[in-house]
Amino acid sequence: MKKQLLVGLLYLLAIPALSQSLPRSTPEAEGISSEAIQKYIEKIDPKKHELHSYMLIRHGKVISEAWWKPYAADKVHSMYSVSKSWTSTAIGFAVAEKRLTVQDKVLSFFPEYADLKDKPFIQDLRVQDLLTMSVGHEKEPLRSVIVMQPDWIRGFLNHPIVSKPGTKFLYNTLATYMLSAIIQKVTGETTLAYLKPRLLVPLHITGIDWESDQKGINVGGWGIRVKTEDMAKLGLLYLNKGKFEGKQILPAAWVEEATIKHIDQEPDASMEKRTNGPNADWIQGYGYQFWRSRHNSFRGDGAFGQYILMMPEQDAVLIITSESKDLPDDLNQVWQHLLPAFQVKALAPNPKALATLKQFNASRKLDAPTNDLPFKSIQSAITLEKNQFDFARMQIKSKGDAAELTITTKDSIQHKFKLGFRTWGIGKTNLMGPYALRAARVDLAKKAPFDYAGSYRMLDDQSIEITLRYFESPHHWTFTWKPEAVEVMNSFEPGTKIALKPLDAGH
Repeated sequence: MKKQLLVGLLYLLAIPALSQSLPRSTPEAEGISSEAIQKYIEKIDPKKHELHSYMLIRHGKVISEAWWKPYAADKVHSMYSVSKSWTSTAIGFAVAEKRLTVQDKVLSFFPEYADLKDKPFIQDLRVQDLLTMSVGHEKEPLRSVIVMQPDWIRGFLNHPIVSKPGTKFLYNTLATYMLSAIIQKVTGETTLAYLKPRLLVPLHITGIDWESDQKGINVGGWGIRVKTEDMAKLGLLYLNKGKFEGKQILPAAWVEEATIKHIDQEPDASMEKRTNGPNADWIQGYGYQFWRSRHNSFRGDGAFGQYILMMPEQDAVLIITSESKDLPDDLNQVWQHLLPAFQVKALAPNPKALATLKQFNASRKLDAPTNDLPFKSIQSAITLEKNQFDFARMQIKSKGDAAELTITTKDSIQHKFKLGFRTWGIGKTNLMGPYALRAARVDLAKKAPFDYAGSYRMLDDQSIEITLRYFESPHHWTFTWKPEAVEVMNSFEPGTKIALKPLDAGH
């Protein structure tokens, strides 16, 4: 009897985990060959595209998936501007609940900023203009506001509007922040909290988090961290016109409105440029925080190669997380090597090709940097001048056939990292890692601890290279430790080295 109760309890505990998994199938059963999928991945140039995960869904079922270790299925990933599509979804729910309309004037939600009402065009600005990136700014105000100003709403509203809202496209991440601020105004909840019962619970999404500004407003235009499969669930929701597991979660009318073209990025672009130009997938039109793409597809799109690509004609969704140096080529590879493989009917089973694909997927990994120089016992420390990372001191010390790096920040907190030699040391840290928006006034530090993989190698008798890969983000740091300084490279700025100079040459 006790055994039966225990089995029953374990089953009940397993139900939430099981319910979060999308159904699985084989590529051939859903009309695409295992060989074609593998060839598509193999064609992607690792020098231009560092893949972290992919997931391919056809007819509502996952048919192929992989994570490049140390990235993993149960880890969230920073999604940058894919966050915008989640914010748009919140607006869709708010419209359905008649809390707002897309024609509402932005300033009407913020009477406390009435002193700005006489600025040109500000009273014409609508929610729809935020959604379609057609605010009328000449230049996006993002960095000048999020780094320098404590009040982002005022910073946005105070930025000059030079064109009539709704007439010109200009990518505008702070416009998405304003959408998130509006959600919080009309619901009394953060965008993430508002989405929880309406979207996250029905889609069985857990573990998601989102950066907030100093007022506690989710930043909207970036900052969401979510698992690969949860991205797939959002993609399926939109592909299926707002339905998930047979239930209408989001109104179909909103899905249609959000994903059609509302504005042209380049109205005067030639047909040749739209069809075959190097940035063709960025001039197919823009919806409500969704990009239109070639081949009648649409997508959520984030910096450095984060994608939810929805292909209605193929009844397919492709998720990619990566650190890419060539965004147009990300999609070109899909169109050239994956799109032609979709067939209308199921294919004959191919157990050999399927087994090869599964083995291929399971073996994906990002190797630790290595060279032919042997292990050498090391111990070095350097006290640093003031720098943009707020590092005050760095120390590296051998521990067996590995090492430990200690970074002491200006607040005197020590952050220790395990470093493998020709392999990764895996751990967690409270130190914020490399990030394109690291300087923003947000609560990212509160998301700690962060997962990392650390490794080092000798470059010569006096120089050490250290890699810290933050594998809940697209990025990693490379430290080149020399006697005269430590050079830092953010992986998203590979051509830039930042010298951390010693405070005193005697240290």
